[in-house]
Amino acid sequence: MSTHRIAAALALLLAMAACTTGPDFTKPASPAPDDWTRWRSADESLRLPPGREELPERWWEAFGDPVLNQLQEQAVMGSPDLRTAALHFVQARVQRGAADARAWPEVGAYASVNRQRQSDFGGSTRLIDILGLPREQIVPLLVGPYNLYQAGFDLSWELDLWGRVRRSLESADADLGRQAALLDLARASLASDVARHYIDLRTTQQQIRLAREDLAALQERLELLEAKVRGGVLDHLDLERQRTDVAALKAQLPGLLAQEGASANQIALLLGTNPGALRELLAPRAEPPAPTWPDYAMGLPSEVALRRPDIRGAEAQLHRATASIGVAQADLYPSIRIGAKAGLESYVSSEFADWGSRTWMIGPSLDLPLFDRGRRKSVVQLRELDQQEAAVNYQRTVLRAWQEVDDALSGYAAARQHRQEQTRRVESAGEAFRLAQARYDGGATDFVAVLDTRRVYLQARRDLAASEGRLGLQYVGLNKALGNGPVEAR
Repeated sequence: MSTHRIAAALALLLAMAACTTGPDFTKPASPAPDDWTRWRSADESLRLPPGREELPERWWEAFGDPVLNQLQEQAVMGSPDLRTAALHFVQARVQRGAADARAWPEVGAYASVNRQRQSDFGGSTRLIDILGLPREQIVPLLVGPYNLYQAGFDLSWELDLWGRVRRSLESADADLGRQAALLDLARASLASDVARHYIDLRTTQQQIRLAREDLAALQERLELLEAKVRGGVLDHLDLERQRTDVAALKAQLPGLLAQEGASANQIALLLGTNPGALRELLAPRAEPPAPTWPDYAMGLPSEVALRRPDIRGAEAQLHRATASIGVAQADLYPSIRIGAKAGLESYVSSEFADWGSRTWMIGPSLDLPLFDRGRRKSVVQLRELDQQEAAVNYQRTVLRAWQEVDDALSGYAAARQHRQEQTRRVESAGEAFRLAQARYDGGATDFVAVLDTRRVYLQARRDLAASEGRLGLQYVGLNKALGNGPVEAR
């Protein structure tokens, strides 16, 4: 082959190697409102005023609770779910390395020593019969046992003519981005779940504390009424009413205690520890720290798509599906592999290292698909359908994200307003109870008014504790909906 032909063939191969099959990925547009007053379904009264504080990554520190901060740190170190997501991310990195390795030549070494004997009537002795040579004299010399020594190197390299390797690497990069987004999602979900169950636990403990305080006060009043009944000052009607209230309050305690244990177990599971391991850390406190609810400056609505890991993961999945089309289309075309081999071969051990024992081979091999009954084309159609499904999933993910954002904004605003009204209710109910008690002590009213106002006051206190817990949960949900939180793999 002349030099010109070799150069032309190399130029043709290089031109073919520059081709890349399949569509190029285009980043999808993320629809978003112009401002936070758009795309809202709730009433105007539930819109949050514009804030000044930036969204902090460690949003749970707004609770001012060192125990919650400690739990968040322990969860990062011990959560089985987070470790699983981290392992998936590492696996994606390894897969990316494997995809990148396919673009490089494969080089191997070999060595062997074989003792062998040829057949008397094998292909190597056929020429003797054709030429009419004396078989009895020549065949024993050719087929006798001998040692064959071989050693050398071989090289194999598949030319990426249609971009199959490049598209595979692009798909691996997209999958790595998807696993990074899932790792961020697992971290954000873990922080939210720890905070949510911790709020449930402290709210339940607050309910238990209030119930026991109220029970002690009711029990003291019950003993006073029993003394008055024995003295003939009151009849049994007021006494039985008081006993009914005491029994009703006692009946609530077992369920609250069981709920406290369940919330503690949920936290232990998130931290990857056994039930009861956090008993001392999660012990009830006299007075919980008062959180400071910040007014966030949430930035531009379009930034939500950059913060939320589920949207980034859906985009990466669409990118991966698009690149996979190119991989499938490349399999429709022929592939060329360059092979080379060089080494030593000798049946005489003393001559194995001699220059005359050298052997080598170099040349291309062609793999041309001719007929597979439409299997490869079907794979291409499947990859195109996967891309369409990924595009629909991306659209659904974005719409679901904005639905969650709208619900979280409305829920947080409603919880803040509810807590304000519950605070006023407790103040009014407490004042009414004190007035009724004073009037009863002065003989201006009967004990029924005291019981009624006390019952309202106790219920108002428990409702306020529940309202504060719901406000905390809405705060957690708001940060999760906005994609706010620490980022591990972005």
